Amino acid sequence: MTDERKEEREDASHASNGDYPLYANRSDTLTAASGRPLRDLSLQKTLTEDISSEDYSISAETLRAQAEIARDAGYPQLAQNLERASELTAVPNETLLEMYEMLRPGRCSFEEYEALAQRLRDEFNAAATAAFVEEAATVYRERGLLRRELE
Repeated sequence: MTDERKEEREDASHASNGDYPLYANRSDTLTAASGRPLRDLSLQKTLTEDISSEDYSISAETLRAQAEIARDAGYPQLAQNLERASELTAVPNETLLEMYEMLRPGRCSFEEYEALAQRLRDEFNAAATAAFVEEAATVYRERGLLRRELE
């Protein structure tokens, strides 16, 4: 894990229910995916400055902070979803769409899902998402939803 990602995780661990909504209560410490501070984003700046779509994309840090708030509020499944989403911010959009297609029932074999999970771990450091893919593959196998079982 890079020092930058470690710092982001440490910052996110400080979120609490009192920080919700994050934009109102933590805009001084949170950044967009581009690194631009959230406090620097506004409709006026969008119209007058060079602001990219990444400036309005959520960062992994913000998703982890939201996950912590969800967990503290008693929503563990939502927290897990947000944690996986934070991992996926490192995955290029084109790759995400390919993975999404693969996860539809009947698209892949069990071995292909295992390879996808390994890729998530190795290339993107996305262990929670990889575990989710492995769980989906097991369920697909149990329910006869793998590609070779449908053909």
